Order: sequence, then structure tokens, then C-alpha cells
Amino acid sequence: MAGTVHVVGAGLAGLSAAASLAEAGSRVVLHEAAKQAGGRCRSYYDPSLGLTIDNGNHLLLSGNRSTLDFMRLVGAPEAALTGPDEAVFHFADLRTGERWTLRPNAGRLPWWVLRAGRRVPGTRARDYLAPLSLMMAASGNAPGKSGTIGERMACEGPLYERLWHPVLLAALNTDPRESDVGLAATILRETLGAGGRACRPLVAVEGLSTAFVDPALRYLARQGGEIRYGRRLRALGLGPNRIERLDFTDESLPVGPDDAVVLALPSWVTADLLPGTPAPQEFRSIVNAHFAVPPPEGAPLLLGVIGGLTEWLFAYPDRFSVTISGADHLLDEGREDLARRIWVEIADLYGLARELPSWQIVKEKRATFAATPAEAARRPGATTRYRNLVLAGDWTETGLPSTIEGAIRSGTSAAQALFRTGMCGRAQAQGVA
Repeated sequence: MAGTVHVVGAGLAGLSAAASLAEAGSRVVLHEAAKQAGGRCRSYYDPSLGLTIDNGNHLLLSGNRSTLDFMRLVGAPEAALTGPDEAVFHFADLRTGERWTLRPNAGRLPWWVLRAGRRVPGTRARDYLAPLSLMMAASGNAPGKSGTIGERMACEGPLYERLWHPVLLAALNTDPRESDVGLAATILRETLGAGGRACRPLVAVEGLSTAFVDPALRYLARQGGEIRYGRRLRALGLGPNRIERLDFTDESLPVGPDDAVVLALPSWVTADLLPGTPAPQEFRSIVNAHFAVPPPEGAPLLLGVIGGLTEWLFAYPDRFSVTISGADHLLDEGREDLARRIWVEIADLYGLARELPSWQIVKEKRATFAATPAEAARRPGATTRYRNLVLAGDWTETGLPSTIEGAIRSGTSAAQALFRTGMCGRAQAQGVA
């Protein structure tokens, strides 16, 4: 590409787009409003804990091919993601005291459901046919046109309460009963439906910045990319069919005839900058809790918790961290009261003192778009009416809900869309195919 690609927004979507463009030989300038890159997926030092934490806990799976490809491209350390050698998921029920381990077999043929010791207690092999109905219902339908999970699957019973509800809620961050079937089907097809090899749990134990952000920034620097912080975009100079100017708070930057722009910003910011752009309008919250207590030896890295406030418990080397999805009902609850309620559950699970240790509660009000059929139908593709402008972000049409995998895939799609619109040479287009 003869000109420059301006990528606005240095979250994972923007970093993914920038890396794909740089790999293809494009000159990339990355603009970020904050003083650091990473957006909602970064690490920072929290003085109240005395620890470095992530602003959100994230579970990845070995079937997240876009994420793993991105990490290979930017040269992320092999040990950046930690997890068991096979698909193993530990669960505990606070109401009954039961504990069990879900163990899908490696291949696509799910013979593991025939073994009582590998599946959820109190369930039968035929109970596991429910996801097939989801995938069949979504087949061939456009986003937002396949209905809700509640319309296609019985959202009740032991298996739903102990497996499908926690898994789908974590993936969609929306009550599964009202969530879009197509989004759920894509998740299932790419992970559990592809066999245990594709659903091995992976966690960025050393932090999201170590796994994703820092390697991407180093890669861009090696490729000659430029990164500018403190650059908040306040307006776009809109021409008849192209973007002609980027108006930042400190300067107006002309966009040359051979230049292009990737907007990798939150949906509500993009909608303000580009009126008429379709975008999700409803959002769901996530609450994360962190406690400065090293987990006892043998604690699983990830524990699904049933029957309590805690949903997923991460046992990092230096702390316990909890994620609660679809957490709108907790936004008005006092932070310390919330921390005490969560800590009591952790203490009971591991036989620890109930006295509240050093803690931090992070409430993210607009963590993801609501994964309902109506909101899924509002997601735009990467291209726009402007030849030199494309969109990226986990809220764009990726086929996935708001996840790390979706964000990274959106960045790659944005880069490919630029190439398809003729904003680069053929050799460069082949570089990101």
C-alpha cells in the first residue's frame, strides 16, 4: 500500500487489524485515546491489592484459532497461555457440596457422554443432544434470524443448571433464554462440537498485556509502525465517498488519497462519529472480583461454581479472581458488601478464613453488547459506504459474541476488507488471506 493506514483504537481489535496490515507491508499508524494500549483487555497495577491484575478475567479455548494465530504472528511467548494438557473443567455446587470434573474426549465423536465419570452428575447421555438442536436451528440463518436459545432448547433441569447455563452465560454475557441461537451455535461448533482438542481451557496467568498487548506493540514497532497515545478522535472529515480528515482533540490530520482508516472503537463512539452506522444499542455488565490471597496447592486454575453468586473462579498464583456475567443486577450493590458475599463463597469452597482480605471489585457496565437476536441483527460488517474506511470491534458482525476471539477476528476481517476494496496491491492482499 502506497499510503498510510490509520488505525484508531488500540484495543485487541485495533491491534489485530494493525498487525495484519503491517504483516502485509502496509505503513500503519495506531492512534489511542488512553495512555496505554489494550482497551478492555489489559493488565494494570492495583495499589489496593498490591498486585498486577487484568481489568477483566478471560478464558480462552484451544479452538480459538484467530486468537492463537494472532499470538503466533506477533511472537507472543509460548507460555503466555496456561492450561491443562486436555479438556478438563472442574465444577463445584455450593448448595450440595458436590464436586465433579467434565472431561470431553479429544476427537469429534463425543463418546465421553457415555461415561458417567466424565459428565455432569445426575445426567444421562441423551441429555447432551440439546446443543444439536441449537446448531440445526441456526444453520443457514442470517444473524438475528434464528430465534432465541429459550425457543429451541429446554432451559431447565440438572444439565442446564450445571452446564449449559453457566457455559452459555459466560460466552454470551446474556441470559441464555433470551440469547441468539446463531451466536451460541458458532461457539459450540468451533469448540465443543469440534472435540476436546478444541476446548482445552487456556488462561493468561501472567496477564492479558503479557499475552496480547505487549507482543503486538513490539511486533508493530519491528514492522515500522507508529503508535500515538493520548489521541482522542472527536470527528471525521466525511467526503462524498471517502474519509478526508481525522479530527483529534489536539490536531486535524489529513487523510491522503492513498490513505485508509480503521475505526476500532466502541460501538457507541463509532455511532456518534459516523451517524447512520448500525450498531448494538443494548449492553450487559460484568463484575470481576479480586482477592489478594494465594490459592492453596492443588486448586484448579478454573472452577465453575454452581448455586452461588460466584460463577467462575480463577486461581492465579498470587490471587483469587471471580467473574460474574450478566451482572446488571449487581451494579447498584455496594462494592464492599459484594466483596464480602463473594469471599465467603470462596472461603467455604477452600476451607479458608471468612475474614475479608485485600480486595478489589471492578464493575463494567457496558462490557458487551446484549447477545439477543435483535442486537445481533444490528451488527454491521467491516465495510462502510466510504471506500477507505472499515470498522473493527467485537460488536461488528463476526458471527461470535463479544469475546477476545471475536475482537481479534474483527481486526483481521477489517484488514481483509481494505484489501478487497483495492486499498493495497495484490501481493499485500495475499499476505493476509
